[in-house]
Amino acid sequence: MKEPIYITSLGSISALGCSSDEVWKAYQNHEHRFIKKEFNGSIEWMAPLNESSNKEIELLRKSDIKYKNLDDTVLFAIFAARSAASQAGWKAESNFGINIGSSRGATSLFEKYHQEFLENSKTSTLSSPTTTLGNISSWVAHDLQSTGPEISHSITCSTALHALLNGIAWISGGMADKFLVGGSEAPLTPFTIAQMKALKIYSREVDDFPCKALNLTKKYNSMILGEGAAIVCLEKGKPENALATIEGVGYATEILEHNISISTDAKCFQRSMRMALGDCAPDEIDVIVTHTPGTIKGDLAEFKAINEIFKKDIPYLTNNKWKLGHTFGASGMLSVEMALLMLQHQEVIKVPYLDASNTPGKIKKVMVNAVGFGGNAVSVVLSS
Repeated sequence: MKEPIYITSLGSISALGCSSDEVWKAYQNHEHRFIKKEFNGSIEWMAPLNESSNKEIELLRKSDIKYKNLDDTVLFAIFAARSAASQAGWKAESNFGINIGSSRGATSLFEKYHQEFLENSKTSTLSSPTTTLGNISSWVAHDLQSTGPEISHSITCSTALHALLNGIAWISGGMADKFLVGGSEAPLTPFTIAQMKALKIYSREVDDFPCKALNLTKKYNSMILGEGAAIVCLEKGKPENALATIEGVGYATEILEHNISISTDAKCFQRSMRMALGDCAPDEIDVIVTHTPGTIKGDLAEFKAINEIFKKDIPYLTNNKWKLGHTFGASGMLSVEMALLMLQHQEVIKVPYLDASNTPGKIKKVMVNAVGFGGNAVSVVLSS
């Protein structure tokens, strides 16, 4: 990167809570946030918002008559964006850009309106405007009364980190001084769960940790879906309220060999991590927050890529999907949240069923990985 970009705040909402203190407290124990729920006659794992977060979303939904018919993805994003902008001290006149994406978008409303169409051969007036791809960023811009550009995209599970890349590009190119970036996802619906089950990757585990993300010896796929949003404020210069410096970013896309898989040694991650490191020596990275969704092939492929780049200097590896599930397009920024908390508190967040013998004494630099269907990998290096 020609010049560093700074993260000045982060707002989030997930199964872990909706404030930095609540999320950090949740990470201090080894309890996952999964529950079981019936979907089309079968009982499946899922990680919904906790009770206090649900109440916040319902208050938001009732706060404006126009918000009544919005999808949860939009409401999650509005909530997280309000929190991030408030912490950063941004006002409407701050003239910031917005780039918030989602892998699936208005999943719940799509299913609702499609069922309505099947039953009645017609659908509601709001079925189109409330399900468009640009719905999230547009409503966040409306809520915050921003005057900068509004961008939406879907790059599957690496969506949030691609939004971060885009914000950096706008700022570095001199087209904006500030950008609000992140991802939002509300995928806990019957059809979405059915899609993951059809891929044979959804968890059937019944022990204490039903998602075995980053466990390289597991015998079964163990991905579980969660919901939430995470959004950060980006600025140039060095603001006094900076939470972290973005020292490097990397990205890569593999040539497709299969609709959902990456190569066995995740060449996309090898390229993205190498690019993100730049002039930074591999042994300067203290922790990597991995993407590892809990699938046998996906987890192992990323580990092989890390091994190829870092050789004997493999940093401490951690992950949060064992605890809050895979939140698709929001997952990369929830991993950034995890990285920021570790940098702030100078304490690694451990995966309880993995060896923690190489815990770093001091955390100066953290790498965050994310990848989506088709090998769209992003790696980001953060420092305190």
